[in-house]
Amino acid sequence: MILIPAIDLKDGHCVRLRQGLMEDATVFSEDPLAMAKHWQQLGAQRLHLVDLNGAFEGKPENERAISEIVDAIGGAVPVQVGGGIRDLETIERYLTRGVSFVVIGTAAIRKPGFLQEACLAFPSHIIVGLDGKDGKVAVDGWAKVTEHDVTDMAKKFQSYGVEAVIYTDIGRDGMMTGANIQSTKELASSLDIPVIASGGINSIDDIRRLRELEADGVTGAITGRAIYESAFDFKEANQIAKHG
Repeated sequence: MILIPAIDLKDGHCVRLRQGLMEDATVFSEDPLAMAKHWQQLGAQRLHLVDLNGAFEGKPENERAISEIVDAIGGAVPVQVGGGIRDLETIERYLTRGVSFVVIGTAAIRKPGFLQEACLAFPSHIIVGLDGKDGKVAVDGWAKVTEHDVTDMAKKFQSYGVEAVIYTDIGRDGMMTGANIQSTKELASSLDIPVIASGGINSIDDIRRLRELEADGVTGAITGRAIYESAFDFKEANQIAKHG
């Protein structure tokens, strides 16, 4: 299992939100590129970049910061990018710049035909981000909770050919309350494609428990606030994720 640092971008800064609320953002760095290099130096095997403005506006808003990071480290550390990706042109632009994976969230729910087209046009590069609350899918930067069941949607998207699913429990994200191990296990067990866990990870114990789900299909875990607030040591957690 790989441990993936998250760099959430808001107005060009590296921030973390609590439960997806833009008005509840903590700025951790004015220099996202320096932060990316920091995680690279500590052994990160992948980075997770989120254009938060893009997620709320429906179009990329932090492309400059993303491009700087990809230009600097994309060749050495794979980068996955999400937030505001609503068309094939945006996907092509990111991939051409050196982004390894594009994460589609809200648009996958709103326009499933777009997701199918993306998987056909860019095989092996499309990841779906499913944000859930009480088993239901949330969209629009978590502003709305739908009636769609997370597992049902994940199975549908698996049939389209997505590379993996990022599953975030939005009730826990940024709250430092611990990962939702049970729901992550249930989702991963129901799919044949990899699941990347996200939301609430706040301890080495969370990393150990998620790694135990590797056999169920959990191949990665995204961590944000915990590593920025030094709830645990990233290098140590990274080794546990890789080797147990």
